[in-house]
Amino acid sequence: MSHYRSVIIGTGPAGLTSAIYLARANMNPLVIEGLEPGGQLTTTTEVENFPGFPEGILGPELMDNMRKQAERFGAEFKSGWVDDIDLSVKPFRIKVEGREVITADAVIISTGASAKYLGIPGEKENVGRGVSTCATCDGFFFRGKKIVVIGGGDSAMEEANFLTRFASSVTVVHRREELRASKIMQDRARGNEKVEWALNRTPLEVVVEESGVKGLKVKNNETGEEELIEASGVFVAIGHRPNTEFLKEQITLDAGGYIAVHPGTTETNIPGVFACGDVQDTKYRQAITAAGSGCMAAMDCEKYLEGSMTHDWSETLNP
Repeated sequence: MSHYRSVIIGTGPAGLTSAIYLARANMNPLVIEGLEPGGQLTTTTEVENFPGFPEGILGPELMDNMRKQAERFGAEFKSGWVDDIDLSVKPFRIKVEGREVITADAVIISTGASAKYLGIPGEKENVGRGVSTCATCDGFFFRGKKIVVIGGGDSAMEEANFLTRFASSVTVVHRREELRASKIMQDRARGNEKVEWALNRTPLEVVVEESGVKGLKVKNNETGEEELIEASGVFVAIGHRPNTEFLKEQITLDAGGYIAVHPGTTETNIPGVFACGDVQDTKYRQAITAAGSGCMAAMDCEKYLEGSMTHDWSETLNP
């Protein structure tokens, strides 16, 4: 059984930023990588809105750079899936893949939130190649092109409206005639001249050619006929699922399953347990905001471990 002062669960921008800050403060954190090291950015091609990269940077490269930076300051990494955690005892007990038990004085949870997918052919295998779950991240790449947005809730309406800034047209596809979105969000979308509607249609397949996405094949639920809605980009906007199942109701969650933190902090209802990134963010879900909350979590964690003594984060490592 290995013991660490701090353990970070998850390696997206939030977890890696926490690792950089804690390692630089000589806290020697352990970072447990899940099945998708680097988080959702590893499935993104070019990232153009992360500060400091005027020409953009590939998502996997950005995550690799952040990992190397954390390692440089002494962060330790372990691959594996956390399938059980006991937060009722001190030190906390973390079980990795049913075998190894790790104990920690403090835990930072940065397991993120996974976009929900339809599970249709051509969808997940073309993420980053014409299929996306983030309009803010990828809308720019479809300037002057036709886009399809799948979904009928507030998120879909918001994504559709945002994408009209770039697209020549945006077609909203929903399997029912009635939308689930709030009236105000529906009204905004319906009042947008660039938004078109393909309601009561079930998505069947993302159709791809050599040059990229060709469109979305759907079934008209009224006639039973199959149709192809031509588009260069398909945005799936049916919600996100926070990765909190392994916590087994030990931490207070909100109605959507996201970790609830005390306002203005990353503190959970359990002293010594902190949350950062998309696992506690229902609104922004951006790499830069995740990184910022990762910094907050590291500072909250360091303050917890040291009591009233806090590290001077402005210091350099040079004598």
